[in-house]
Amino acid sequence: MEELEQKRKDDLIVNPTPRCACILVLDTSGSMSGDPIQELNNGLMNFIEEVREDDLAQYSVEIGLITAGGGVRVEMPLTPVHLIEAVHYFEAAGDTPLGEGVDTALNMLEKRKNEYKQSGVPYYQPWLVLISDGEPNDSWEEAAGRAKNMSANRKLVSLPIGVSSANLDVLSMFSSRPAKKLAGLKFREFFQWLSASMARVSSSASTTAQINLPPTDGWDSI
Repeated sequence: MEELEQKRKDDLIVNPTPRCACILVLDTSGSMSGDPIQELNNGLMNFIEEVREDDLAQYSVEIGLITAGGGVRVEMPLTPVHLIEAVHYFEAAGDTPLGEGVDTALNMLEKRKNEYKQSGVPYYQPWLVLISDGEPNDSWEEAAGRAKNMSANRKLVSLPIGVSSANLDVLSMFSSRPAKKLAGLKFREFFQWLSASMARVSSSASTTAQINLPPTDGWDSI
C-alpha cells in the first residue's frame, strides 16, 4: 500500500492530465451473495480493463473502491487506472452500512481534490457510484444529504444504482437525481456504460463543460 501511495503522489507530478475521480461504493452485504456478487465482480473487472484500453482515459480516470458489507472497507484509494495492477474479488457477507460507506467516499474525494489543487492538476466533476440491492441499515441520512447537496450544486455526479429489490426511494436520497434501477443482473452493461462515460469526460476540452453521457437504456429498467 505504501508503494501505491508513493506512485499516486508521483503521478500528480509526472502526469499533468486533468483528472476524473470516480469512487464506487459497493453493497457487499449477505443479500448480494450468489449470482449478484459474481456479476458485480465480473462487471467491475471489465470496467477497469475497458478504461485501461482507452489511451487518454487510463491516465485521466482515477478509480476508488469501497465495500459496505458487515463493515466499511476502503479496498482501493483513488488510483489512476494505468497504475492499477489488480483488484481482488469481493465476497458477500454481513449488513449494509451504506451511510458510512458514502461518508468515507466523500471524505476521500475531498482529500484527493485538495491534492489536485496543491499539485496544480485540473480536474473534472468527481463521480460517486453507489450500488445496492437493499437500503442502508446504519445512520445514513446525514451522508445522503451531503451527497445530495453536492450533486445539486454540481460539485459531484452522484449515481445511485438499485439492484433487485433495492429501495429506490431511499437510494434516491443520495443524489439530486432519482436512483436508477438495474435491469436484472446487467452489471456488465452498466459498467460498459460507465467506461464509455468516463471516456467522454476525460476527452472533454473543458473541465467545467456539461458532458452529454451515453443513453442508459442498455442496462436500466426505467
